[in-house]
Amino acid sequence: MCTGGCAKCLGTTLIPLAVLCTLANILLFFPGGKVVENNLHITDEVWYFGGILGSGVLMTFPALVFLGLKNNDCCGCCGNESCGKRFAMFSSIIFAAVGVLGAGYCFVLSAVALNRGPKCYTGTQWTYPFQDGNYLANHTWWNMCQSPENIVPWNLTLFSLLLIMSGIQAVLCGIQVVNGLFGTICGDCKCCGCCGGDGTV
Repeated sequence: MCTGGCAKCLGTTLIPLAVLCTLANILLFFPGGKVVENNLHITDEVWYFGGILGSGVLMTFPALVFLGLKNNDCCGCCGNESCGKRFAMFSSIIFAAVGVLGAGYCFVLSAVALNRGPKCYTGTQWTYPFQDGNYLANHTWWNMCQSPENIVPWNLTLFSLLLIMSGIQAVLCGIQVVNGLFGTICGDCKCCGCCGGDGTV
């Protein structure tokens, strides 16, 4: 597959992942699917906006750049056949690195949130009753959280989804770094078509 076509495929995959990560982060503001009376009762990691900023907003920039590479004008460098497409592929490496950072931010936050557990009311106070992920293997401990209802499976599901999706995003952006290097060094296999040349650019 040509480097431009590969980038477009990666961008097409990143867009829905970014939307899903944003939605997952928004849902975390409603513990157990309900509106909380006090924002201090929401798990701290939710306020770091890992899914909204890291895997959401930051991910849209590389995704849009990847989508545009397929139709990029390879003669756009003052008519020089050898630099237009190559420069575009090189710039995609920078945006891919931004995507890796954004996905990594969301991944780390999600991992920390899963290990720490949700903030809930234990009957005496609002606190974090779990330590070092000990609740993950022992479901009976989930009863320690009396409110919000179903907060443990709610947070566990959404943060797990964020962890998985941000991991996929990081891998896809990593693939584009390699793809971008190939495109920068070797050019795109279809670049000759728009420039009228006989070989790759």
